[in-house]
Formats: sequence, C-alpha cells, structure tokens
Amino acid sequence: MRGPTVAGQERRTEILRRAAPLFAQKGISGCTVRDIAEVAGILSGSLYHYFDSKDTMVSEIVSAYLRSLLERYEVTMASAVDGRARLHALILDSLEASRDHPHASEIYQGNRGYFAAHEQCSPTRELATRIFETWQQAITLGVEEGAFRRDVNPRVFHRFLRDAVFLAPRWFHPSEAYGIEQLAADTARVFLDGFTAP
Repeated sequence: MRGPTVAGQERRTEILRRAAPLFAQKGISGCTVRDIAEVAGILSGSLYHYFDSKDTMVSEIVSAYLRSLLERYEVTMASAVDGRARLHALILDSLEASRDHPHASEIYQGNRGYFAAHEQCSPTRELATRIFETWQQAITLGVEEGAFRRDVNPRVFHRFLRDAVFLAPRWFHPSEAYGIEQLAADTARVFLDGFTAP
C-alpha cells in the first residue's frame, strides 16, 4: 500500500498539531471526531482520509513525544558519568521534551487508563515501558554506585520523582529569570539532598 504523499503527510501533521491541545484540554474521551475536524478546518468524514480512528491520532501524538524522550534518554545513559549527573540529566531531558511537545505529556498523564485499554495504543505502551525501564536502570545504577541511599524503596522514589517531573508542565512556565535548567537542577537537589539546610 502506497504511503501518504508529501502534501498528505504535511496535512496529517497539521491535523495532529491542532488536535493535540483539544485532547489535552477535554480529555480523549471528551473529544469527538466532529470536534477534531472543526479545529482542523475539515469535514468530519474527511478526517478518515488521513486517520483510520481517533485512537490512531492520539497514539501518534503521544508516541512522537515518547520517542523524543527515549532519544534524549539514550544519549544521557551513554554519557552521564555518575548517578547524580545521570538523574539530573534525565530530569532535564524530560522537562525539555515536555516543552517541545507541550500537549502530549498532559494527554498521556491524564489518560493513562485509555492507553492501557486500546489496542491501537500498543506502540505507545511499548515506548512507555522502555521509558520506565530507563528510569529504573538509572536509579538502580545510582544505588549500586553508592550515589543513592539503599534504605528507600527505589520504586517509591521513582514514583514520587516521576510525578514531580511529568506533572510539572501543569504549573511551571519558564521565564528568563527561572528556566527549565534551573527547575531541573532544583528538582534534582530536592530529591537527592532534601530541603534541609546543610
């Protein structure tokens, strides 16, 4: 089967770009095909010329974001020199990917059950599993290297850190005075050193 033309691919990309804020705002189940077609400026029936289902659209939006995360993580895991540097870099990678995909993170975090239940979202689930495994590897390496303490359950640490990092875009808006780099550094310090004065 022949793939989409260049113009068709550009149109698909534009439809996804316009649909992403809608999915983030209303939730996946709250968006209808008519809603998506309206923001895309096409008829509802025409949407199926580009996508076979709403599930496919959502999966493509979120999968692009997760692939971006994994690409960043792979560089970090190959280059970071120790546990602290590795964790700090993964936090920064995550915040930067959320910045570059401003709605996809919210779609994923707000609709986890949806991705678990729909077969069309299996590529998304596979990517999410690899992301989870990367964090687990980074934390385990840090413990083995002696950078992280052994008396805290690594899965508990990961869950708290995951929520702090991936829910940050709901409230954080970078500025010239305090940007993503500063937030990543402060997040790493809080989780690794606590908030007690030295």
